[in-house]
Amino acid sequence: MTNLNFRRNRRLRNTGTLRSMVRETILQKEDFIYPIFVVEGDNIKNPVDSMPGVYQLSLDHLAAEIDEVASLGIPSVLLFGIPKAKDEMGSGAYSDEGIVQEATRFIKARHPELVVIADTCLCHYTSHGHCGVLENDVILNDPSLELLTKTAISQAKAGADIIAPSNMMDGFVAAIRQGLDEAGFAHIPIMSYAVKYASAYYGPFRDAADSAPQSGDRKTYQMDPANRLEAIREAESDVAEGADFLIVKPGLSYLDIMRDVKNNFTLPVVAYNVSGEYSMVKAAAGNGWINEREIVLESLTSMKRAGADLIMTYHAKDAARWLGEK
Repeated sequence: MTNLNFRRNRRLRNTGTLRSMVRETILQKEDFIYPIFVVEGDNIKNPVDSMPGVYQLSLDHLAAEIDEVASLGIPSVLLFGIPKAKDEMGSGAYSDEGIVQEATRFIKARHPELVVIADTCLCHYTSHGHCGVLENDVILNDPSLELLTKTAISQAKAGADIIAPSNMMDGFVAAIRQGLDEAGFAHIPIMSYAVKYASAYYGPFRDAADSAPQSGDRKTYQMDPANRLEAIREAESDVAEGADFLIVKPGLSYLDIMRDVKNNFTLPVVAYNVSGEYSMVKAAAGNGWINEREIVLESLTSMKRAGADLIMTYHAKDAARWLGEK
């Protein structure tokens, strides 16, 4: 054996302390953005059956949720609104008394240090469930931009710290950036859903947000899961139009895309660990098939390793607790 010449890479794995000293990717609670579903009404805490541990919350129940988030040291929340009534034009999205606007004011009054990110889309508010203006079963791009810009301005007026448009209309970042600037909100950043695929992993989210399209699908505006180069084109457009963050959605199933985006652009990259990814882990853990803690922390670490600077995840509260225990 004396003639063998090889590297002894195991030397750096001998103890837990040594492994932590040379760890290349560090996951921390400050990386997390916690999505919350807020609903109009009172005394509402509806469990989302397909997403164990996730609820639709009215403002009176939102207080406890926000207090918990703040106590865990999670720095940011992402708000999705569920209105009582919907219409063809999604008017609840851009009403100054809309549920996201009310929730934003509520959170900023209770915990001003929390960064509130407002999801800017129409699908939760339209009677047809699409992310824009629908005419003869066609989503009209440019008329949709007008309503999305109105929504962003209304959310900024309510106190949102970041606008996160998720609609995937062409030119949505340019339209919203111009609208915010002209309305006096040049300081408000845009966290763009720059790379958003037409994914089957969104199913549980549509239960939570009551946002499934009533007809057709979203494949004419969300991206084909088979495409890679298209992601770069989409991100390039948003960077040129004034985006401040780039979201890759879904996260876990698109780690290659996340690395591509990180390698090609200098803006912060955000991974969205989506509902289907969350629900599969919860289902397997509920059956005793996996160690939930280890699976979740490994999955979230993989997103950071692939290039994510921040992670939107429904696991945020649990992950923050586990990291605190470590």
